Amino acid sequence: MKTLNQNIFLSINSYAGENHIVDFLMTFVAQYLPYIFIAMLFYLWFTNKKNEALYAGYATTLGVGINLIIGLFYFHPRPFMDGLGVALLHHKAVNSFPSDHTTFVVSIALMLTTFKSTRTLGVVSIILALWCGIARVYCGVHYPFDILGSIVVSIIAVIIINILKNKLASLNNLILSIWFKVLKKC
Repeated sequence: MKTLNQNIFLSINSYAGENHIVDFLMTFVAQYLPYIFIAMLFYLWFTNKKNEALYAGYATTLGVGINLIIGLFYFHPRPFMDGLGVALLHHKAVNSFPSDHTTFVVSIALMLTTFKSTRTLGVVSIILALWCGIARVYCGVHYPFDILGSIVVSIIAVIIINILKNKLASLNNLILSIWFKVLKKC
């Protein structure tokens, strides 16, 4: 499995450094797509899709939390720590499995697909989220299996949030009531 992971990594990462425009685009996606997803959640919040934004926030928080727990028990080096490939991004030499960036964006994207009102946005977001994962490999900071692990974690997080959706509705109501009280006072 290690050899397969490294071989797939090298086949994707081998294009890094070949084209400045592609390198710029991939590094931008790898680094900044999560911020675009945060902006998307704010957009949903302010366009009266507050519940959808909250549930997406819960899913991504749970997903990244699962990653933190995995990191307590399992360490996997990043490609540059193994002396492999071209690293287009400067990154600390920390655990690479699973990718927090990818878990963050995939969890939001998958959660948005569970609501009829945000399904189209969710599907487009899944495409962008997968691009983010590939960009993380292209830029030399993750192995492909780190990305696959992130997708699995995101699926688990979204399933759990969907199971708990009714219980989380009361938390949503509390958050929304506080939000509207604050708005009234402004």
